[in-house]
Amino acid sequence: MGTTYSIKVVKRPETPIDVKALQGEIDDALIQVNALMSTYDPDSELSKLNEAEAGQPFAISEQTEYVLTEAIRLHNLSGGSLDVTVGPLVNLWGFGPDKRAEVIPTKSQLLEIEDFVGIDKFELNSGVVTKLHSKLYIDLSTIAKGYGVDVVADIIEGRQINDYLVEIGGEMRVAGKKANGSDWRIAIEKPISNERAIQKIISIGNNAVATSGNYRNYFEQDGIRYSHLIEPTTGYPITHNLVSVTVVHASSMTADGLATALNVMGAEKAKELAQRNDLAVFMIMKQGDDFIEYASPMFIRDIQQN
Repeated sequence: MGTTYSIKVVKRPETPIDVKALQGEIDDALIQVNALMSTYDPDSELSKLNEAEAGQPFAISEQTEYVLTEAIRLHNLSGGSLDVTVGPLVNLWGFGPDKRAEVIPTKSQLLEIEDFVGIDKFELNSGVVTKLHSKLYIDLSTIAKGYGVDVVADIIEGRQINDYLVEIGGEMRVAGKKANGSDWRIAIEKPISNERAIQKIISIGNNAVATSGNYRNYFEQDGIRYSHLIEPTTGYPITHNLVSVTVVHASSMTADGLATALNVMGAEKAKELAQRNDLAVFMIMKQGDDFIEYASPMFIRDIQQN
């Protein structure tokens, strides 16, 4: 996944832990997720799907189908703001692995890519994906990292371990208590690019948490800042003042995808979606030199804030 992971488990007298065996099982599971959904590995299942020709049915694993199905659900829930086919646009704007020059694409370049970007450019039926355009490129990075967290958490719980913290590349899921009996406390970062600082500390119970921000990965040209977050319906980077979105959810996969989707949507649409679907969401908007906070009713009700 191009990142690191960190796991903390609490040893209790009633549940002895074979740490070496547990780490081996976790490593095997993460290697398997990577072998299915990595875009860095040319031999992964997802890479082979991306190389498939249009109209050629391609059978995928149950794990990839599960993640792709959730990506489609979140796409529909967010009105298209989460789109796992947007990778070619990300690359065109210079934010992908190709590391192209930071230049503004032409309208003709954007129109050309629009032909093969969109959830409607493939079909998923009973574990079989059929691409409707040969250049369609599916990238699950906005949701697969969270899925990896859920996989690890499920392994830990399968060993009757009830107190743990799992983190992959900043996405987290926690349960129970720390060794000293206190809650797991998680910091939400202040959305500034020149230093690391804390905006808020929260306790989330037995849940996952994911944050999406647009304050580090960007470039500027002619006084305009271009974010790495692309609005799929326009093909252009987002320009609104919502700079950070944190989502708390039972599933790390869902929290991961929702954080990105809500960040792309912008503050007003994100607030409406969070309230309509009872989502625990915390957002930070930039207004001049100040930061304005918003917490959804579910976040206020269920999340301890410090």
